Amino acid sequence: MKKLSILRKGVEEQGIAYSVKPASHMKIGLVGLPSVGKTSLFNLLTGADEEVAGFTTGKVEANIGITKIPDERIDFLASMYEPKKTTYATIEVVDVPGLVSGSSTGKGVGNQFLDNVRKTDALIHIVRAFESDDVVHVEGNIDPMRDIDTINMELLFADLGIIDNRIERIEASKKVTKENLAELEVLKKCKEGLEKGLLIHNLKLNEDEKEHLKTFSFLSEKPMILVVNLDEEQFKSKDYPSREDLLEYSRNTNTPFIELCIKSELEIAKLDSEDREMFLEDLGIEESGMDKLSRTAYDYLGFISFLTAGHDEVRAWTIQKGTVAKKAAGKIHSDIEKGFIRAEVYKFKDLKELGSIQKVKEKGLFTLEGKDYIVEDGDIINLRFNV
Repeated sequence: MKKLSILRKGVEEQGIAYSVKPASHMKIGLVGLPSVGKTSLFNLLTGADEEVAGFTTGKVEANIGITKIPDERIDFLASMYEPKKTTYATIEVVDVPGLVSGSSTGKGVGNQFLDNVRKTDALIHIVRAFESDDVVHVEGNIDPMRDIDTINMELLFADLGIIDNRIERIEASKKVTKENLAELEVLKKCKEGLEKGLLIHNLKLNEDEKEHLKTFSFLSEKPMILVVNLDEEQFKSKDYPSREDLLEYSRNTNTPFIELCIKSELEIAKLDSEDREMFLEDLGIEESGMDKLSRTAYDYLGFISFLTAGHDEVRAWTIQKGTVAKKAAGKIHSDIEKGFIRAEVYKFKDLKELGSIQKVKEKGLFTLEGKDYIVEDGDIINLRFNV
């Protein structure tokens, strides 16, 4: 029986080397019209320094980067263990060139750039509310609801083209299986919804129906988060064009809605911690928009983190809610999943409150769990396994 309580690349126990799996990222795609602040948000999330005017001056490649999920639990454990390495949960961010009306039929950046976000887990739609004489809106004036409709229609038409082609192929086939018939029924349901202007994500499909759509990676099926980009005065006053309509849209479509002043957030990100707190206080917010957006994306997609802690590494591991201990162990290494014996589990909140693992054990809050234990957010886990 072997215990892997401190996890790191190249851990060796009794002559057996274990390499921790490469981090698996949640992926989000940034979509929106040109000149709405998409690439500025990308820079904010990833710490990159991409040219913000690039997509309106001929650039056509997507930007791809990584952003970490802020986590005070990791901060606390790192201060306790002073590890050689600290690893946060992360999100991969894909920033595609600004879409325009007709992109789904090849206009502007065209369909090929929509393909960059097909394999993402969710989309963040950046909508512009700020006015600027220096940055002209592609449509000539500010109208957030019109912009939402424009992007939604491009996602919708891109998916509708794929659905029409697939339906035609199934119906023209000389041999149609039961699986094909079931797929055809779901595709026709999606087509009917899309033709009514509904995104697939809002059609309330059951799990069996969703299974038939997995291979398509439909854009309008992806969960979406709405980010409204404001100027500083709008952010403070919460007064800007179409705000009530946006809030109603958010409620009706169950779409998370975040108000950001991306320009101010970029300035905040460059400050030291003391000045950052003062800036946030002046804006009347308790946490930066970047932190809020990262957490919203993580929570909205049903992800949680379990933690491992030791002097070599403190790390957050991303899993879906409802994952059992044996499957969670497989996130670290397949051998640990195959040889799983039990998980030694204690809660971060108990460790923080009591101050040491010894006190957690004395209170009876250190438990031994089997393979079917459902891992909870903030569990600190040591794993025992046979090889």
